[in-house]
Amino acid sequence: MNMNEELITLEQPDLAEQERRWRLILGQVPNSTSHLPNWSVQDTKMQECLNELYQAQQPNRRGGLGHSSPRVAQWLGDIRQYFPSSVVKVIQKDALERLNLQQMLLEPELLASVEVDIHLVSTLISLNHLMPEKTKETARIVVRQLVEQLENRLKQPLQQAIRGSINRSAHTRRPKRMQDINWKRTIQANLKHWQEDFKTIIPHELHGHPRQQTALKDIVLCVDQSGSMAPSVIYSSVFAAVMASIRAVSTQMIVFDTELADLTPLLEDPVDVLFGTQLGGGTDIAKAIKYCRGKITRPEDTIFILISDLCEGGDAKQMLKQVAEMLDSGVQVIALLALSDDGAPWYDTQHAQIFADMGIPTFACTPDQFPELMATAIEKRDIHAWYATQQNLT
Repeated sequence: MNMNEELITLEQPDLAEQERRWRLILGQVPNSTSHLPNWSVQDTKMQECLNELYQAQQPNRRGGLGHSSPRVAQWLGDIRQYFPSSVVKVIQKDALERLNLQQMLLEPELLASVEVDIHLVSTLISLNHLMPEKTKETARIVVRQLVEQLENRLKQPLQQAIRGSINRSAHTRRPKRMQDINWKRTIQANLKHWQEDFKTIIPHELHGHPRQQTALKDIVLCVDQSGSMAPSVIYSSVFAAVMASIRAVSTQMIVFDTELADLTPLLEDPVDVLFGTQLGGGTDIAKAIKYCRGKITRPEDTIFILISDLCEGGDAKQMLKQVAEMLDSGVQVIALLALSDDGAPWYDTQHAQIFADMGIPTFACTPDQFPELMATAIEKRDIHAWYATQQNLT
């Protein structure tokens, strides 16, 4: 065998694999596998699944997924069988958008077949007022799966960040009770007073935490629930529920579009919070900020977090006026253009620039960054400097 023959032999498997991949992409099953030996029965099944969705504009394809619940259930099972979880989520999201499959989520028996992700939960929340009662409980189970996933990922970092920042910002040299003494810090401060004869330390000063009758910080989350902000609403609900469980801070959560809802009483369970929202509608930020101002009783000890794309559908001048007055009262204001993993968000650049010019930290934040952001805010460190370090890390 000469060199050219060896090269042809080596290249043939690569060419066959390329043809296989292109056929999967283009939806073309080979008429015969004689010239494509690496095409398998599973490839045919995968191709059928993909064609159900991506060739669905053809009239003879659409009927299979549009109204036949058994066929939808089978299709959902098929894509989970032949594709990895990451690909399933992409296909599932495309199906909801391309084939208008929201109706399938109204059937309880189908929900168990769905791969849970944040886009699916957004769809469920947007449909929750349309669901029959028999479906709502199943939908809650699906939503709770995602909430538990997010809590496993985010709860401990947020609790540690907030409690650590509270401990650092709240300190006294006169603790009134034994349980308020910070023993490690007290011993370190008094090592120079070691008494060799008695084998003990005589403390000249005590370090501890003051006894608090009220929360050290009030946190108000004001969350835009218009359709484009759906992932931010989901993450905010989980974070708000976690913060509500920390006694050192007081947490309130208000969601809004053109109307608003105070979901603070529901914060014991983020699933209840999510089902208390109604994704969609317009946006009246000024109205929401005015309402939140009425809930603030300790401006100097309040952190107000507005989570919105700042696309004001109401009175923009009134929005800016409300924010300015909130700042003047001593409230610490933060504007998050998104709280999600979805990448760079779309937002009103003019309003974002005005907020930034007012000294308000204004940027998009990932869920993994949020705990450290809260710690920085509680300790009243420079949020702009913290955000700059985050940018340098990416």
